[in-house]
Amino acid sequence: MRMRPRIRSHPRSGAATSVTSRKRVGAVGTARSAPTLARMRHRLVAALLCLGLVAVACGSNENPIAVESNEQASSDGTTGPTGTDTAPSSSTADTDPSSPPTEGSSPTLPADPSDTTTPEDSTPASTDAPADDPFNWQTLDDDRVQVGSLEVPIDYDDPSAGSFDLFVARHLADPDQRIGSLLVNPGGPGFGGSDYGLYADQVYSEDLLEHFDIIGWDPRGTGQTTPAIDCVDDYDRYFASTDITPDTPEERQQIIDLAQEFEDFCVSKNADILQHVGTNDSARDMDSIRRALGEDKISYFGFSYGSELGATWTTLFPDTVRAAVLDGASDPNADYVTSGLQQTAGFEKSIDEFLAECSADADCPFHNDGNSEKAFDDLMASLDETPIPSVSGRPDVTRGVALSAVSEAMYSETLWPALEQALADAQDGDGEGLLELYDEYFQRQPDGTYDNSLEAFQTISCMDDPDRLTVEEEDATAAEYIAAAPRFAPGTTGSYFCTFYPKPDDPRVTITGAGAGPILVVGTTGDPATPLSSTENMAKTLEHGVLLVVVANQHTGYGVNECSYDTIDGYLVDLTVPESGKRCE
Repeated sequence: MRMRPRIRSHPRSGAATSVTSRKRVGAVGTARSAPTLARMRHRLVAALLCLGLVAVACGSNENPIAVESNEQASSDGTTGPTGTDTAPSSSTADTDPSSPPTEGSSPTLPADPSDTTTPEDSTPASTDAPADDPFNWQTLDDDRVQVGSLEVPIDYDDPSAGSFDLFVARHLADPDQRIGSLLVNPGGPGFGGSDYGLYADQVYSEDLLEHFDIIGWDPRGTGQTTPAIDCVDDYDRYFASTDITPDTPEERQQIIDLAQEFEDFCVSKNADILQHVGTNDSARDMDSIRRALGEDKISYFGFSYGSELGATWTTLFPDTVRAAVLDGASDPNADYVTSGLQQTAGFEKSIDEFLAECSADADCPFHNDGNSEKAFDDLMASLDETPIPSVSGRPDVTRGVALSAVSEAMYSETLWPALEQALADAQDGDGEGLLELYDEYFQRQPDGTYDNSLEAFQTISCMDDPDRLTVEEEDATAAEYIAAAPRFAPGTTGSYFCTFYPKPDDPRVTITGAGAGPILVVGTTGDPATPLSSTENMAKTLEHGVLLVVVANQHTGYGVNECSYDTIDGYLVDLTVPESGKRCE
């Protein structure tokens, strides 16, 4: 079974690079690495054992928008980014997170009587807590970090169908500088986002930490949120046991059978929630979180797939958007095949750059007398014919396993040295290094178990996509993938990624961002997962998309250099909108 790359923020990409102090951050290498998502979850287990009641401070504040470029008024006649935000009229119904959000124009809360700020005022919003605490917050050892949960309906059209219990974490702002809350999502789909609230001080700049409550949550079906998507326990059976270039009808049928078996498990084991785990419902959950926090408008920062989620939210609830950053955005209008081809071409480009750098560096372990490209091609062909051993009790390293390892390393240049050594070891018949990268890609835990990220990734992706290609239609795409990415996508069959899932009742909405105001869309020049061309398409699709280009060979651009910090932070904190197309080098 062939796996599509996830459009997620890699745990060691710029999105998760520690931002301990902007004064000492210049390039990626100058900041210490943030813990991986898996490690952060392990550190979280003890904290989850006892949740209690804690009152929490909430509020929001709207600052005037300063604009570096000339902007026009929006098409509906309201003031554009040069104007001042005005809160919509209030409604007491908006305080109940269990009531269905109203899409397009969400009613707002009654004004907090203790909040004396005005739209022209830059004074932080009131931090008085709501009368009740729908999150049941508990403060952890770090008194600025809290965890809680929020109950939301599985089906917003039928609250009697049950509920999700969203796991939520937040890092509190400096009360004297607080603007409001910043919802954050690390990517996926399928990855929990609570870690980015728990460990916000290892991801975001001091400016953001001081001015915002950083709020991460595990989207429905993921992470610590219950119920969670769960399909299988043994990933090796589905992703390490087949030949991606089958030589016989039996080998080809094995790929189809395993794809159907995996998807059948996902469908049968998640029947009660299957039709309600898509991005539309996650965007509705975002509005439920906003209303439960008691904020009229709220800010958002999403990486990778988090950009798609954020764009969906801005489309469904434009009147509630204070600011939104979409970092590492995919093309919102590309269909299943087109998006796959865009992504595989991005990975192919990154692999070519990786090999070229290795060829030019005599110290690269995979240098091969300056011809790393040929050595790579020869190694992949050899693994296709004769897999090599990895570690006792684990599968041999096939071409498919090796390419999963390679894709893992392409998410960030920080992983390139590990890949260089793993490829050199594989030339000598040792597949352990490639297996380690393969395990990182599939989120294998030290005890041999897997979290549910991949299962949730595939299920959510398919419940967003209205298309269902047949086996024959999938197989017909193989030649296109080989043409687009001969090194990265040499498989001669389809992936059958959504073939055996039912069609969604609520496929992802068409993204427009209409009425949401200026949205900052960030892309890097060497992003393998969401190529810059895809990010540019996101910016063009949004009614007021503002493109920021960051020069870097990695997925997502936040944290790459001082320019990216200044531009993104300035937009979120001061609502300063850069000129579209600005480059950070």
